[in-house]
Amino acid sequence: MPSGVHMIDLPVPARDVWNFICEMENWAPLVPGYISHEILNDRRSTWTFVSDLGIIKKEICMQVEITEWNEPREVLFELIGLNENFTGGGYFKAEIISTQQTKMTGSLDITARGLTAPVANSLLKINIPQTAKELAEAVASKILETKKG
Repeated sequence: MPSGVHMIDLPVPARDVWNFICEMENWAPLVPGYISHEILNDRRSTWTFVSDLGIIKKEICMQVEITEWNEPREVLFELIGLNENFTGGGYFKAEIISTQQTKMTGSLDITARGLTAPVANSLLKINIPQTAKELAEAVASKILETKKG
């Protein structure tokens, strides 16, 4: 299963991280290649973005469903491809280091299914770690920006 995990230490209380990650509306636009998203309810949304796997660029539509909110430390989600055959999931976690320091972890895994799965999964194994890193760093930057604002 192609996956990536990225950790970042943030100079903010864990509550600030939680307040951002608990709302998928906050982090949907930060997905690399973001085009649009639609919130269907508090747990489910659809996202559209451009996936760039080097030799393949595609517009991808997926459903994102929050499976757990474990306040104040983690949000878990599942992914289902709507126009491509893939499944996956991920999470954001906030770990208290001190009252003003939090370790945020972002994780993402995606597995292609179907006839093209072997080729797609080999490309995803290369790209998903970078995508997870870019998303986690974008979320961290936005949390810091929100804190300053």
